[in-house]
Amino acid sequence: MSTKSVMKKLPEVTLAFWIMKIAATTLGETAGDLFAQTLKLGYFVTTVALFLLFVVTLVVQLRSRHYNPFFYWTVILSTSMAGTTMSDFMNRDASAKYLSGGAKSLGWGPQGLGLGYPEGAAILISILLAIFLAWKLSGMTFQIRDIVTFRGEVLFWSAILVSNTLGTSMGDFLSDSSGLGYLGGALLITGLLAMLVALMKVPVVPNVLLFWIAFVLTRPLGATAGDFLTKPVAKGGLDLGTAGSSAVLLVVLFGLMAYAHVQERRTAEPSLEAKAVRQEAGRR
Repeated sequence: MSTKSVMKKLPEVTLAFWIMKIAATTLGETAGDLFAQTLKLGYFVTTVALFLLFVVTLVVQLRSRHYNPFFYWTVILSTSMAGTTMSDFMNRDASAKYLSGGAKSLGWGPQGLGLGYPEGAAILISILLAIFLAWKLSGMTFQIRDIVTFRGEVLFWSAILVSNTLGTSMGDFLSDSSGLGYLGGALLITGLLAMLVALMKVPVVPNVLLFWIAFVLTRPLGATAGDFLTKPVAKGGLDLGTAGSSAVLLVVLFGLMAYAHVQERRTAEPSLEAKAVRQEAGRR
């Protein structure tokens, strides 16, 4: 079956796509911190719960027969939340610098692996490269608008989960350990994204490569933006709290989902009308 005969399962990559991606990843950062830190569930319990949520949302997306903005962006959000706590669990431990409010633990279960950002990032990069290698060897396309098979979607979402986890590690490193702070880290990533936009005009640079680099980089942008919203003023943040920031971002994201759904229906209606006209002409 050709890709032209199958309804698309994934969205077109437009400016609206990237705006929603940043909104979803920022919400993923604040919501992940809300469950793990503010509600004191800890990284381990939260990671298990959010990974199960990711599996549920992914099943819904995989079972859908066509692109649905609510299904797609819910999976993106769940990978962002799970990626936040997965990264924290890998990189952090029960040291005082990772605890807040006089807490003495990070919740029930293991307190964290304490690998640190460089080691954690190296592991995640290796896993991501392994996924891309398997993807390449499978012979399936990297162009997301042409991914229509079950196996292609599984590879795509595996790469998304790992890239969001990697992006969280990068964002936390820039915010906490690089000396740039939240605003400095966000400005650095924005500059790198601007360079990628410029490279789109260079014919020898594959747009698929630029897409995946941008996808990874927008995650630390969301992470630093989330930290900027929630962290105390003394640490360079706005001190809006994880609950308040998550609520506002959730409203924004659902508004963008609704807009994308309306746009998708408007795009689909002319196609359906054209198909009906062709079928009627064929009967004649």
